[in-house]
Amino acid sequence: MDKQSISGYTLPELTELLKPLPAFRAKQVFKWISRGVTTFNAMTDLSQELRQDLGERFLVQETAISETVTDSDGTVKLQISLQDGAKIEAVILVDGEGRKTACISTQVGCPMACAFCKTGSLGFLRNLTSAEITEQLYHCRTVSGEIANIVIMGMGEPLLNLDNLRRAMSIWSDPAGLGMSRRRITISTSGIIAGIRDLADQGPEVRLAVSLTTADPALRELLMPVTRANPLPELKEALRYFQSKQNKRITLEAVLLGGVNTRKEDALAIAGFAKGLDVIINLIPWNPVAGMGIKGKDFIEPTDREIDRMVSLLEDRGLTVTRRYRKGRGVSGACGQLGSLEGFKVD
Repeated sequence: MDKQSISGYTLPELTELLKPLPAFRAKQVFKWISRGVTTFNAMTDLSQELRQDLGERFLVQETAISETVTDSDGTVKLQISLQDGAKIEAVILVDGEGRKTACISTQVGCPMACAFCKTGSLGFLRNLTSAEITEQLYHCRTVSGEIANIVIMGMGEPLLNLDNLRRAMSIWSDPAGLGMSRRRITISTSGIIAGIRDLADQGPEVRLAVSLTTADPALRELLMPVTRANPLPELKEALRYFQSKQNKRITLEAVLLGGVNTRKEDALAIAGFAKGLDVIINLIPWNPVAGMGIKGKDFIEPTDREIDRMVSLLEDRGLTVTRRYRKGRGVSGACGQLGSLEGFKVD
């Protein structure tokens, strides 16, 4: 019989699982797991007998790093192997002050099929378990040390795997383990209305980012098929509802595609969508992926002039705008490029 991994258990769940061991033993095990240990033998405050017993019954971790690539800008991309042979990727980004952010995946592949995203072109296999989500952060910490922030912006649509993601976030934020502040966790969605409302009602209170890209309904449906079942007017109402419940600023992300969504009317449409919301606009120059495009024409990167014009037009309408600078492109670890390493499996 395959051993059960315990890294995806919250502390209360682990306490119940390990009964009749006393609760303080479960807390010791939980703390060791959060430190990233991979075997019970490393849990030195447990007796040798207990370590052996636990090792015969359970796994500490069920995933493993199969490849690590590092960009000249400090970005590190990890390919992580799952027990069924599938692969996912996680990324460690480093800002100008040396703070590290872990970009975490929630699915093997992605069902959203956004026209400008490598991951979306690969198809979809399955949701990740809470253990498979949780362990990505531990792998990132093992490779790079302390992680300041977590962004759920890797492979997959997080709000289609919200239950397992919630458990992972609960594990990361538990003071008995890493004690990661939920204010340092951001979930990025392509715009799943039901998931946004669920997050508003059930929590946890984390930061929310929405991949808007364009507020032109016809163009957005072409670029992001999610729009068909989650149209822009209803999406905006869901964001209003989220802010009424959680009172947090939302980030609207726009992947800029040269000559596609960088016109004046595109900026005006985004400004119109943002009206009445407390938002910050994050402009993301498209990161090249070979062969991606629409209507028989490959996408190209936006020019600096296009980007500057979008920034100016949006700021002129009173919006706060940030421009994401390219990180991780040398290892295909930038936004929209995940899923490029060999061995990725989607059947």
